[in-house]
Amino acid sequence: MGHGEANGDRDRWAEEAYAVLTGVAGTYHAVITYKALGAEVQERSGIRTGALLHNWIGSVLGRVVREAHRRGDPPLTALVVHSGDGMVGVGYKEVLEIAGQPPVLDAAEREQHAARARLDCYRRFGADLPPDGGVPALAPVYRAAVERRRARTAEPPPVCTGCFVQLPATGVCDSCG
Repeated sequence: MGHGEANGDRDRWAEEAYAVLTGVAGTYHAVITYKALGAEVQERSGIRTGALLHNWIGSVLGRVVREAHRRGDPPLTALVVHSGDGMVGVGYKEVLEIAGQPPVLDAAEREQHAARARLDCYRRFGADLPPDGGVPALAPVYRAAVERRRARTAEPPPVCTGCFVQLPATGVCDSCG
């Protein structure tokens, strides 16, 4: 791809990305990975690149963020997550900037913000929502990781009320009986 057509290609990919993401938003709690989105926009546009995904997808999603804001649509880029950890990328800060909101530096808070934005997308683009109107949800891969961490730290081991030593599996203190 030559430098002259790079911006035109990215504009075209952004149009396709918008269409793909409104489709994703039509399914409650659906998300798409950066890799799948990158492949889909190239397939739909017929414009291919050998460049690494991380070298161009950010500028394409930046265009999507600005177009969604211009149209008054919720930030569709909240639907795009990393396949490894299920989190939105660092470029999500552009969503906040364009909306005139302060940056969210904490990753967990950023994921909660993205979850709320995804729910707005599902509502706007006709997802079949539950009777309660739906709830914000973390992307499945990220949610599973959070739940694993929570399970590991959830319940402290029981201790004897007499000597405050951790109880064995029997639940009967070896010291106090």
